[in-house]
Amino acid sequence: MSLTDSVSVFAEGTFQEQIQELVTYVVRNQPDEERAASIRPFQDAMKTEGGEKTINEDEERKVKVFSMVLAEVKNLGDGNEKEIEGFFNLIFAHLFSLFPPNTPEAKQRLDNLLQTISSAPSEQAPIKYRILSNLFNAIPRTSPLRLSVYNTLLNIAISKDELEVLSLNRADVEKWLSEWEISAEEKSVFLKTIVDAYAKADQPTTSYEYTLSYIRSLPPTSETARAASIDAIASALRLPTVFNFDPLFKLDGVVACKDHELFSLLQVFLNDGLAEFTAWDQAHPGVFAKYSLDKTQLEHKIRLLTLASLGFSNVGQNLPYAKIAETIKVDVSDVERWVIDVIRAGLLSGKLSQTKQTLHIIRSTARTFEREQWEALEKRLLVWKSGLSGVLEVVANARRQGGHVTSQAQAQVGTVGA
Repeated sequence: MSLTDSVSVFAEGTFQEQIQELVTYVVRNQPDEERAASIRPFQDAMKTEGGEKTINEDEERKVKVFSMVLAEVKNLGDGNEKEIEGFFNLIFAHLFSLFPPNTPEAKQRLDNLLQTISSAPSEQAPIKYRILSNLFNAIPRTSPLRLSVYNTLLNIAISKDELEVLSLNRADVEKWLSEWEISAEEKSVFLKTIVDAYAKADQPTTSYEYTLSYIRSLPPTSETARAASIDAIASALRLPTVFNFDPLFKLDGVVACKDHELFSLLQVFLNDGLAEFTAWDQAHPGVFAKYSLDKTQLEHKIRLLTLASLGFSNVGQNLPYAKIAETIKVDVSDVERWVIDVIRAGLLSGKLSQTKQTLHIIRSTARTFEREQWEALEKRLLVWKSGLSGVLEVVANARRQGGHVTSQAQAQVGTVGA
């Protein structure tokens, strides 16, 4: 299910005709006598006495009559999915026509509708998603009411264990939060809801990614930010697919935790190798168990990162197996297995030569990009520039020689013609 920008909902007929259509749907399954009695108050309210403005011209009466309709909407009704969707689309059209979206009156009535929709039986989840998606798109992009609607969508998806139905992505979330006219606290609460939703759905990597946005939304020195930052550090270390720790160091909330024991471990994974990891472990007994960290898994990760750093310093060169083994503290016989692992992790690409016992580095990921990495990149670019200059010179010489040969040939042709 995708959510697009705000859309308009148009309905045919006069206000009176549309209200009649809504009321007829609400009472459709009542016995004939009860149905007539239920419809009568609406008919009376829309009657025009002598000298009065018609209901189509009287905004105050419109509000009164529509409020009467809303009071009768207590479930999704007994229509098929197409009828249910059409009924609520018409309800939303009148709601935002009579009550501007950013008013307390609109929010109160919308909250009641959201409660009605969300409390419908769970087997009606597909139509609930459609109704709420239509509602989300009918609300102006900057309106805070979009937050209420999406929170309802989230709660339904979470309760049904169907988070994937929403097709949520961080780009959309960041865009919405930049548009919605809501407080910083409301933004943080919304992001935390998403973090918890993905954690509950057993998608820890996605939950971690949203945690970074959540930390960014918090006052960096707050206790909430500190707790979230420490949890994010532990998650980054724990997750086997997370190798890029640089984004954490760009968060003020994480930097504010520099006195915490996990922050120093994070620095090891950003800049250092196995020796520093071992030293940290010896200086901090019991910390791995405290934060549910697997020492063996962390050793594996730090070796892969160390190998990636070695590769970054030697792009375009052949690394001997012995050098690799010495750097990551493994036997030479195990080097190929570690190279395969680092390539699978996407940290490096290269070609192994069993005969030469070397690894030719084609590309490698930098663990951070500071002055040292920029200088290495500059040197590499200068080498490439020099190589390209040589190629251009060869091409230019070839063209000059070709031009000289062509001139000689033309002269010979001219002589023959004479």
